[in-house]
Amino acid sequence: MGKHAKLIIKILSGQSDYNIEFKDIVFFLLAKGFNQRTQGSHLVFTKKTVDERINLQPDGSKAKGYQVKQIRKILIKYGENL
Repeated sequence: MGKHAKLIIKILSGQSDYNIEFKDIVFFLLAKGFNQRTQGSHLVFTKKTVDERINLQPDGSKAKGYQVKQIRKILIKYGENL
């Protein structure tokens, strides 16, 4: 099982929302074709086929739990093959 597949399982399980590495989330979104831009200390990810905008800011080396929940909702809405 690849790194992205493991991350998808971790996100969808909802059991590790506060224990996912920020860099892994960024790498995953870029690999899924999201465009990244910086807005102050935040990273903003957009994709033409996804209506929602993903706004991320690290919490140390981890992603913030509410941001992981936002990504989970997008994965559920659009499927794993964004």
